[in-house]
Amino acid sequence: MKWNRVAVLAVATVGMVSGMGLAPRLEAQTQMTASMSVQSVEAADAGRLGQKFVALAGAMTGKYDWRPGPGVRSVADVFNLMLRENGMLTRVLTGEPMQPDAKQGAKMMPISDPAKMQDALRASYDALQKTIGGMTDSQMQEQVKMFGREMTKQNALLMLLSDQHEHLGQSIAYARTNGVVPPWSKPRS
Repeated sequence: MKWNRVAVLAVATVGMVSGMGLAPRLEAQTQMTASMSVQSVEAADAGRLGQKFVALAGAMTGKYDWRPGPGVRSVADVFNLMLRENGMLTRVLTGEPMQPDAKQGAKMMPISDPAKMQDALRASYDALQKTIGGMTDSQMQEQVKMFGREMTKQNALLMLLSDQHEHLGQSIAYARTNGVVPPWSKPRS
């Protein structure tokens, strides 16, 4: 039986929250999620990450150079890291070889213009989402090498998307430290 991480989390959580009246909702969520493919769940997750990073890239205009301390990634550094990760993950999932200059350690030119950053983030997440959604179950189980380790494409995907959730939290902290409320957190009028 195949389980995806959302279904496992939902099942584990049902027992903990049954006393709070949330069990029926979580059971329904578990049934819905269990019937979805890993690809559709992860493609949707990549889409949500993309929407939030694009929104933050727009909201943080004028603050791209800010960093919490010396030697720590700036706002723009985090956004550019997401672009690099999305490109790398898309290549890993499709089996496309690394670009020759990337093998030699050359880095892509960082983007510092907010409009270009939003466009680049949107395009990179759209490409990633399309790649994930187009994969078969057997492709997800193919072995790849990432960061010097052998793993399935599914594990590579889960590793990088989990990492991106951490960077989303980092970006939210950067925004709030600078007095910027993430657009999805603003009160609705």
